[in-house]
Amino acid sequence: MEIGKKIKQLRFKAGITQEQLAEKLGIGAQSVSKWENSLTMPDITALPLIAEIFGVSIDDLFDLTTEQRFNRIENRLDAEEELPQDIFWEYEEFLKGQLSSEQYKKRATELIAYLYWHGMNAYGQKAATYAKDSIMKNPGEKCCQWILNKTENHAVWDWNLANHTKAINFYLDVVKANPDTALPYMYLIDNFIADHRADDAEYWLNRYSKLEKTNPVMQKVYCAYIALARFDEKTADGIMEKLLCDNPKNDAVLFEAAQYYAAKCNYKKAIECYERAFEADSRRPRFTDALMGIADIYEITADYASAAKTYDRIIELFTNEWGLTEETDSYVTVAIKERERLLAKV
Repeated sequence: MEIGKKIKQLRFKAGITQEQLAEKLGIGAQSVSKWENSLTMPDITALPLIAEIFGVSIDDLFDLTTEQRFNRIENRLDAEEELPQDIFWEYEEFLKGQLSSEQYKKRATELIAYLYWHGMNAYGQKAATYAKDSIMKNPGEKCCQWILNKTENHAVWDWNLANHTKAINFYLDVVKANPDTALPYMYLIDNFIADHRADDAEYWLNRYSKLEKTNPVMQKVYCAYIALARFDEKTADGIMEKLLCDNPKNDAVLFEAAQYYAAKCNYKKAIECYERAFEADSRRPRFTDALMGIADIYEITADYASAAKTYDRIIELFTNEWGLTEETDSYVTVAIKERERLLAKV
């Protein structure tokens, strides 16, 4: 339905005349008439007030399908670092309303999780900024370190806070409820390895390996990490080197090898593997993960100029392969800010 016809429908439902609507909007009645006869369209700046007058959302004015509204929500979450509070509430109300629908429950659940994470992340960045300011002013006091642990994943010394038992127990439940689905096994193994629970990781890796759909590369990679969890570096290195030797142009193998060597602080080898993985990736558009890894290593080693140049490559990738711009997507905005931050350190 065209927006003019939708406005006419809402006006009739509200029992107001064109003149009354025009008065509320501060425009002439002729403008409303032109909208309703599809001769012109309302200015975009008038849409929030029109929606408010009729007690609907802006999306309701366009009479979008549920799938179209899902897509609009996802696109806006991708594009903006922080939503206005009224838009957040509007999206929250709409998505909660879809949770009872068998047809839309899955997508609505995913998007409402994304919505809450998006809001949490926006406030988390603000919390981190003020926490850092507090710590700089009071460096000798235990005040806001825990906030940085929660918002920026800073390390925490206490084992009882740092272990991943809650995540492990959750993924154990997921695996038991879905024994033939491979992905939850991988998340479970990740958390066991992070806690150096090598025997548990090996047990579940064996279970994972027997599934119909598994990742053969990750099976070998996990073997290397389990060896590291047992502090057997020689065996772990041997597994990774053989995997690289057998698959010299496999982008997935090269990427996992890069992560392995980065985790071991062998940064030269890690950058080499990241570069080879990025070059070998035949997908278009390519993901930025390898370049992000390279940028992080350059920053770790205080080579800020090279890190900034890597962000130039990331921005170019977003622009040329993904078709994104600073005006349309927050990922580009964040990349530009990171480049500027690094250039300031040079």
